Amino acid sequence: MPESSPTTYEFGPFRCLPSERRLLREGQPVRLAPKVFDTLLYLVENPGRLIEKDEFLNRVWPDTFVEEVTLAHSISELRKHLGSGQGPYIETVAKRGYRFTAQVKVNRQAPELQTPHWVLAVLPFENLSAEADREYVADGLTEELIAVLGQIDPEHLSVIGRTSVMAYQGAKKSLSEIGRELGATLLVESSLRGEAGRMRITSKLVRAADQVQIWSGSYDREPNSMLTLQRDMSATIAEQIHLRLSPERLDALKRRQAHSPEAYDSYLRGRYFWNHFTPPTTRRAIECFARSTELDPDYALAWAGLADAYASGPIHADVRPKDVWEKAREAAQRAVGIEPNLAETQSSLGMVKFWLDWEWTEAEGAFRSAIALDPSYSLAHRMLGIVLAHMGRNEEETRLTMQRARALDPLQAMHHALSAQVAFVLRDFAGALEFGRQATVVFPGSWIGYYQLAQAHEQRGEYECALEALAKAANFANNSKILSLRGYVLGKMGRQDDARSALTTLQGLSQERYVPPYAAALVYASLGDRDSAYRGLEMGFEVHDVHLALLPADPKWDGFRADARFGDLLRRCGLPHERLG
Repeated sequence: MPESSPTTYEFGPFRCLPSERRLLREGQPVRLAPKVFDTLLYLVENPGRLIEKDEFLNRVWPDTFVEEVTLAHSISELRKHLGSGQGPYIETVAKRGYRFTAQVKVNRQAPELQTPHWVLAVLPFENLSAEADREYVADGLTEELIAVLGQIDPEHLSVIGRTSVMAYQGAKKSLSEIGRELGATLLVESSLRGEAGRMRITSKLVRAADQVQIWSGSYDREPNSMLTLQRDMSATIAEQIHLRLSPERLDALKRRQAHSPEAYDSYLRGRYFWNHFTPPTTRRAIECFARSTELDPDYALAWAGLADAYASGPIHADVRPKDVWEKAREAAQRAVGIEPNLAETQSSLGMVKFWLDWEWTEAEGAFRSAIALDPSYSLAHRMLGIVLAHMGRNEEETRLTMQRARALDPLQAMHHALSAQVAFVLRDFAGALEFGRQATVVFPGSWIGYYQLAQAHEQRGEYECALEALAKAANFANNSKILSLRGYVLGKMGRQDDARSALTTLQGLSQERYVPPYAAALVYASLGDRDSAYRGLEMGFEVHDVHLALLPADPKWDGFRADARFGDLLRRCGLPHERLG
């Protein structure tokens, strides 16, 4: 299929860009397999005309023998992606072929006026050093280069997120395969080697479709001069793909840098541990970020990392909120005070505002600011979607925001798991199941993915499926959420003795460590013991249990919404209290 046409096609909310081999829905990319895209392109090039099956096969699969079932599969995949927002787009004419029925607007531009939109993936830096402990440097450089390149020209360059590219660490796949799977048009491939006290970085920029090398370069750096590496590399790559780094964007890149090489090293270590998302590695991350701020008190990214690490503990690891609340708030405020024009600092502020301060309007503003500063920062898109869903805001924007997060980092299991949470809040339980399954496919150890499956199954009355999902979640995590939801499901099944046994287990754990009061309150709610449920929620209010932030939107509490005590609790928390169940 030709790839150089300057023509674009618009129909419904979609825009088809043949020169970039991309389909956009309301500006967001829709991932299509190559032959599925070719099938769509031939349809939109011939709207209203019946295309016979033989013509289709000859056009889309030239010089290749395929059967009609292959064409039928491509048409089926297209229909799934296009949906039926304005009625069926593709008509099947029995035993003959297919017709594209939507009105298509054809836009023709002179090639010299076009500015293509590139999708770039920074593949994991390969550590060729003899020192195995330099792995954190390789990982850190990958993450930082992604962040830096994402700010070059967001209108014309999108950068795939860290989690998705890290999945290809050590992968034995061709660059064209990786590019196709990630939907990337360009790839950056790099290696890191320590030589005689110096660091040598070798990188190349490759066009994914045909693996043509556009540029290659080597950088020799002393360990204490690594701070300028990303800026040098990003400027060169921008030049190679014909984008300009304005003075404002160069200033933005400078603002990311530490003044101390040792502080930067500690920051990279912190990010390395933070990305493992376990209680022990989170504690190590806090130590590294804190060390970085001691070495360089004006290093905004280190303060942002510290805020993220503190703020997430109560959500995923049963950390006592009052032990970290002020620390998280102070770190986020320090980060924004030092450098308000970084996506990471604004996003960290939003995390604290949403989960700990319960100031959701301010959280929304912080995440929107983060996205404006770096539209490729997928975490900000994900968290904005979470905020909008729990505030009961515009459903279409909420779904599109989560879709954007998944598009930017498609192999980030948490994006899929929390897309399930958003669907659950929107009472789309079938969608929650689908996203939960995607999370567990992307990362089979995603306990949050299994948790999302369990609560969606429960709302559909599929109790045994819910218990099965929770059993799988328990293989990968040990926290109150899993125990509490299991007790809730058992209570809903009428297995009161088993549900009360879960309460006994939670009570026993609370003698050893902090257990959020919400955990027992949820089980009591399933048993119909409202007074005990409210006592648990009031205890949660006293200790600032972060799980109370789920109450305004969680379907599991819909039976309580007409109760004046429930509305009063939400008002005292400063949370929305007029949401319909």
